[in-house]
Amino acid sequence: MMVLALDIGATKFAAGVVHAGRKVRDVRQVEVPRESVWEACRDLLLEVAGEGTVTAVGIGSAGPIDVRSGVTGPLNIPEWKSGFPIVAEVQQLFPSAAIRFAMDGACLALAEHHVGALRGVPNGLAMTVSSGIGGGIIADGRVLLGRTGNAGHIGHIVVPGWDVPCECGGVGCVEAIASGMSSVRWAREQGWGGETGASLAKAAHAGDEIALAALHRSGTALGTAIASAAALHDIDLVVIGGGFAQSGEPLWKPLRAAVARHARLDFLRDLHVVPSRITNGATLVGAGVLAAGHAAADTIG
Repeated sequence: MMVLALDIGATKFAAGVVHAGRKVRDVRQVEVPRESVWEACRDLLLEVAGEGTVTAVGIGSAGPIDVRSGVTGPLNIPEWKSGFPIVAEVQQLFPSAAIRFAMDGACLALAEHHVGALRGVPNGLAMTVSSGIGGGIIADGRVLLGRTGNAGHIGHIVVPGWDVPCECGGVGCVEAIASGMSSVRWAREQGWGGETGASLAKAAHAGDEIALAALHRSGTALGTAIASAAALHDIDLVVIGGGFAQSGEPLWKPLRAAVARHARLDFLRDLHVVPSRITNGATLVGAGVLAAGHAAADTIG
C-alpha cells in the first residue's frame, strides 16, 4: 500500500512517498527535459514506486490546468503547453490508484493550511516565487479551486506600469516581471553577466547595482500584486515560499513598501506578508495532503 505525491514544476519534476502525518519522504527529482517530457515524469514515478502497490497519487502541477479533463498545460514546458492528459497517463501507470489533481498553487495553499503558516487561518494567500509565480487562496477555511482548478493564479495578475510580454500571451503579468527567470532576463538585458536567480540575489547582497535594481523591480511588482489580491479576497495573511523568495531584503524591502503603499483600505490594515516555514517542497507537501485524502469537502472546493 503506497501513496505518492508528484510536483510538476516549470523546470523540474519531484515525486515522493506520502507517509503517516502527511510527511513526504524518499523524494527524488529530475529536470524537465526539452523532449520526451512524459517519459521523464513516468520514469520518475516508477522509480519512486518501486515494487510497491500504489493506492493513490496526488498531482500538483504548474498551470494552467483543467481539473475537469485532467489536463495540464504548463506555460514553461513547451511540449505540454497545448495540453497533456496527465491524469489519464498516471492512471494508466497505476490502474487501481485514486488520482487527485490540483494546480500547484492549490497544493501550496493546502500545505500551508495544514502544516504551515496558514494553519488555523480562515482567509489567506499562499504564494510561490521561483522560476515562475503561483498561488492558492484559503477562503473561509477552504482552498479555492474555481471552475477549472486555476483559482489563485496570482502570477497572472496584471501590474500597472509594466507592459512586459508574458508567456501566457498577455502583457504586464507579475510573473513576467518578478519571477526568478524574468528577473534574471531583465538583469542580463541591463548588462549583468549571471545566469540564475540565486546568483542574482548573491550579487545584490554584494552591492551590484544592476542586481539590486532587478530585485527592487521584482519586489515592487510582487507587493503591488499582493495588495490587489488582498483587497479582492479580504485576506490578512500572505505566505511566500519558493527559491527566489529567499533573496532576502533586496527583494523583501521593496515588496513590503509596495504593500504598504497600495493596501490602504481599513480592512487591509492588519495585512501581513511572511516567508514560508516549509523549506522542503511545499507543492509536493500539498500534493501529499491531497493524495492522502485530507483535502476533503470541508477543506477544498
